[in-house]
Amino acid sequence: MHERVPVLVVGGGYAGLSAAALLAWREVPVMLVERHASTSVQPKAFGVGPRAVELLRPVPGIEQSLRDLWQGIGDGMRIAIAPNLADPNPHMIMTNEADAFAFLADVTPAAQVGAPQSEVERVLRAKAEELGADLRFSTELISLEQDAEGVTAVIRADGVDSVVRADYVVAADGFRSPLRTQLGVPTSGKGELGLMCSIMFDADLTELVREREVTLWYLQNEVFTGVIVTGTGVGAHVVGVNYDPAKGESEADFTEERCVELVRVATGVPDLDVRVLDRTTFAMAHILADRYRDRRVFLAGDAAHTMPPTGGQGGSTALQDGCDIAWRLWLVATGQAGPDFLDSYDAERRPIGTLTADAQLANLGVRMPPAMRTDYPEPLEDPMGAIIGYRYHSTAILEEPGDDGALLEDPRVPTGRPGSRAPHVALDWDGQLISTIDLFGCGFVLIAGPEGRAWMDAGRLVKERLRIQLTRVLVDEELMDVEGHWVERYGVGRGGAVLVRPDGYVAWRSPNTDPDPATTLERVLRQVLSR
Repeated sequence: MHERVPVLVVGGGYAGLSAAALLAWREVPVMLVERHASTSVQPKAFGVGPRAVELLRPVPGIEQSLRDLWQGIGDGMRIAIAPNLADPNPHMIMTNEADAFAFLADVTPAAQVGAPQSEVERVLRAKAEELGADLRFSTELISLEQDAEGVTAVIRADGVDSVVRADYVVAADGFRSPLRTQLGVPTSGKGELGLMCSIMFDADLTELVREREVTLWYLQNEVFTGVIVTGTGVGAHVVGVNYDPAKGESEADFTEERCVELVRVATGVPDLDVRVLDRTTFAMAHILADRYRDRRVFLAGDAAHTMPPTGGQGGSTALQDGCDIAWRLWLVATGQAGPDFLDSYDAERRPIGTLTADAQLANLGVRMPPAMRTDYPEPLEDPMGAIIGYRYHSTAILEEPGDDGALLEDPRVPTGRPGSRAPHVALDWDGQLISTIDLFGCGFVLIAGPEGRAWMDAGRLVKERLRIQLTRVLVDEELMDVEGHWVERYGVGRGGAVLVRPDGYVAWRSPNTDPDPATTLERVLRQVLSR
């Protein structure tokens, strides 16, 4: 006897929990197994970018829950380099003043969330459980075998083994990923870059950070190099201390007394009252899986791309992986897409995962000694391109002739071309102000200009013929283009149409009307969905 589930998720971090939550929301039965007893206790990654929030926000209530976590950070994140928090003249490498990210209001309605991973994971877990996902903590994957019809996994909880049969598996089991190793997926990158002890502590730092509220400090002093993460000055904070076994340093050195001493060095307050809450060690690494798919198993999060924390995009990238594989598996599980459609996950996510990991590696070379790393890549000229302006290229995108194949575009100047994120445009829907972003997330969306009613009729016919979830939207008097930007930002005429995927990416567009819109639209959707 064995249990049966369409999707088995291995790992309860960002990638695993987001995949489980979105699959459950889409009513795809999903089981998640996580060897740890709970979600993260340590704050770990800090902040969730607006693109990740865009992908999560269709799930009712989740964006507001994430917004509620953000307390005291205000207008975003400031980053500095200094010997300690008491340094009166830290070197600011990200000031993030109020107007620095003001352009995001013109790009997306989604929030930036300043919250630690431990709290975000708690929200994701609660939402996944509320939606009916089967989450099993203190449960370990023992073995996994694939065949032509599915996957057989042996899991262990409380010393008892059981068998799970699944159609697909999401491997979100961390940067050392036992599943990736078992499958023989090769990796590239710089490998492990160093070890760090993360010390979570409670202390009143109000006097040190009240005036400047620097969220992340890179520390370089005579005792250690590392980081300290703090926000408002009260509550739990984290100091990360680099250590090197080649110099005789080990995890055993971080006794409670030593941790208190290191916190005092980090803050620059020799007599600071410190209470150590938790400590753990981990490896910083730059490890890239050379493929994200092995037959019925899909790598996500750190299992796919482990990156240094310098830049703060590892967590958001993992969240996007989980959301991304979820909507693809939903389409296949419900028969809307063919099995080959799943190849687009590797084709689309791996290039941006590699680009983001390389950008974080470049930041490491600048922000933490040794400063000169001649074989490291250069930092991105405009990080916002990688955060919310990345592009996709795969069989699930019908590129236009002359597409330059670029991975990035400036999100401030969207093109609306296939493979790019569908631009934000303000719309008036029966007196309610919404964004085009609010239209995306459930199924495909066909948007046409005011002279494109024939596309709406075609959409109805093709939706029924292919039995897919397709919403038809006509930008006219009923759904008004408030600022007159839709035609410009989407790059089509008044009779044109744009097909947007569930992830909010443009799959195809027609600049003008078509003599046989139903035939054209069916051909496009069959190609996009590998049918």
